[in-house]
Amino acid sequence: MLVVEDEPHISDLIRLYLTREGFGVEVRQDGAAGLTAARELAPVALVLDVRLPGLDGRDVLRALRAEENWTPVLFVTARDDEVDRILGLELGADDYLVKPFSPRELVARLRAVLRRAGPQAAQPATRTLRAGAVELDLDRRQVAAAGVPVALTATEFDLLAALLARPGLVYTRERLLSQVWGYHAAAGTRTVDVHVAQVRAKLGDVSPIRTVRGVGYTADA
Repeated sequence: MLVVEDEPHISDLIRLYLTREGFGVEVRQDGAAGLTAARELAPVALVLDVRLPGLDGRDVLRALRAEENWTPVLFVTARDDEVDRILGLELGADDYLVKPFSPRELVARLRAVLRRAGPQAAQPATRTLRAGAVELDLDRRQVAAAGVPVALTATEFDLLAALLARPGLVYTRERLLSQVWGYHAAAGTRTVDVHVAQVRAKLGDVSPIRTVRGVGYTADA
C-alpha cells in the first residue's frame, strides 16, 4: 500500500492502522516522490492526498491514468468541496474521503476498493456480459466497445458489470452505491452520477446505459 501524504501525524496514523490490518505500507510526502513510487513499487492501492508539495494529488492521478496505470486510488481531500471530489472521480479515483476522517473508515473503504479491483469480486455466474456493441469479460476484467478495448477503473468496471448483469432492471442510485461501493446513501449519490458519466464517455456512442429520470439508471440489452 502506498500512502502519499505530507502531514506526518496523518501518514503515521494511516500507516499504524493499515499495518494492524496486515498491509505493507510505504509513505511518500510529496507528489513527485509519490508518482515515482507508484510507478516503481506497483502498490495494491494508493491513498492520495489532494494538497501536496510540488505535484498535487490531482496531477499525480492524472499522470498515472494517462499512462494507463489503473492502480486503485482512494483520494483524500482536506475540504468537503464537491468540486474537488468530482474532479478526483473524473480523473479516475475509485473513492474519496474528506478530512478529518476515521482511520477505521479509511481501512473499510480501501478494503471495498480492493474487493472491486480483485478477481474474486462478486460477479454474476455468466462470465461474459453483452449489451449491444459492448462486451464485458468478467474473468479478464476487460471491456470492449464495438470491438475496441476500453480502459476502465476497477469501480467503473464493477458499475458497468452491475448494470449489464440485469439489462432492463432500473437501479436506484442508492442501490448502486450499496452494491458497487459497499456503503449507503449517506455517502452521497453524486458519486454514482460522476462514475456513470465517466463510463458513458469512455464507451462513446455505443454506451447502453440509460438514465431513468427521477429514479436512477438501467442498461438496454
